[in-house]
Amino acid sequence: MEQQTFLSSEEKTKKTKTVTNNQERNPFKPTPAFISASWAALAIGMISYCIGLWKATMELNEKGYYFTILLFGLFSVISVQKAVRDKMEGIPVTEIYYGISWFTTIAAILLLVVGLWNAELELSEKGFYGMSFTLSLFASVAVQKNTRDMHALKNQNA
Repeated sequence: MEQQTFLSSEEKTKKTKTVTNNQERNPFKPTPAFISASWAALAIGMISYCIGLWKATMELNEKGYYFTILLFGLFSVISVQKAVRDKMEGIPVTEIYYGISWFTTIAAILLLVVGLWNAELELSEKGFYGMSFTLSLFASVAVQKNTRDMHALKNQNA
């Protein structure tokens, strides 16, 4: 049987005021742990991917293809995150830019998938590149979000 906790209207008001006051002070401030984890994930993903390319026994042009896909993907997801955030905050974003951002993100992912599908690599190597690529993309979004949040907080305090 579930237990329910009942709060008086005075306790509810006090709780709401505390939450509101905390949000007003630092509405976007990410924690230092989240900032560190985001940067660490980005570094681990990118460095792992690049070490994998460096040590791979593939042609130099193939290595260049995979490296370019990583850079293209990182830029694309940051662009999507910026466009989505701008829209949420009421900053005008043209539909063509928004659409291109999503298109390039999907294109980067598809280009990696097609490249790995056709590559003469072990399945474990393909998985390694796919996972380090995914980690890098996710982490770059988190780093960009943290950077933007800290910049907004800095401007708010100034």
